[in-house]
Amino acid sequence: MSDAPVLVEVRDDFVAVITLNRPEKLNALNTEVRGLLRQAFEVLGKNDAVRAVVIHGVGEKAFVSGADITEFHTRTADEQRAVYKDPRIYEIVADFHKPVIAAIHGFCIGGGSELSLACDIRVADRTARISQAEIRIGLIPGGGGTQRLARLVGRGWASIISLTGDFVEAEEAYRIGLIDVLVDEGQHLEKALELAGRMSRWSPVALRLAKDAIRAAFELPLAEGLEYEKERFLDAFASEDGREGVAAFVEKRKPDFKGR
Repeated sequence: MSDAPVLVEVRDDFVAVITLNRPEKLNALNTEVRGLLRQAFEVLGKNDAVRAVVIHGVGEKAFVSGADITEFHTRTADEQRAVYKDPRIYEIVADFHKPVIAAIHGFCIGGGSELSLACDIRVADRTARISQAEIRIGLIPGGGGTQRLARLVGRGWASIISLTGDFVEAEEAYRIGLIDVLVDEGQHLEKALELAGRMSRWSPVALRLAKDAIRAAFELPLAEGLEYEKERFLDAFASEDGREGVAAFVEKRKPDFKGR
């Protein structure tokens, strides 16, 4: 394996795998890693051979242990504000037009938790330990650890997690909806890849529109969301893939989706 801190592999099943490769730092997100992740998603977004993405961390101990706090130590408030003016990896992942699945094991802390929250689905094994630990150093979550978290698990659990800094163990995280799929130890990546493969069989157009409509459900009132969904359905209906899918069903054959 390369010693680069971020590795990207495009498989032959239309699934891309992004590997965070700083096991000696528990895959902490420093400036270099964030930049490489931004570049990776930019490239994968333009690659027609990619229909779904899985992101995971190497090493036995962590998915992502959080932000690299040593960078905070030398940064002024004005410098941190300037950093926030750049496109942040959390929004890049959340806005990515293809499904993104986090494969989590071990520590998933702070910015690591926020990275997983930005993904569409979280698959974790039983070693996963999740925390918004910013409160422990006099800070608060700044990458979605209050907003996306509250929408996922509700106000009460978001308050408990963000205001105590305590770890949520895998079983409890699964029970409250912080984890979507829980698997036995060491099976997180395999399950995430299997799930991504089940998505990548289908039309890239439909995948994009469905993801877009699901996101709208958390941002729009119900009546507006239903109208938005209807328009996305009509977009899919008008697409070449939509016509191909209907034709393949009627003709009892496998559809040949082109992403148009």
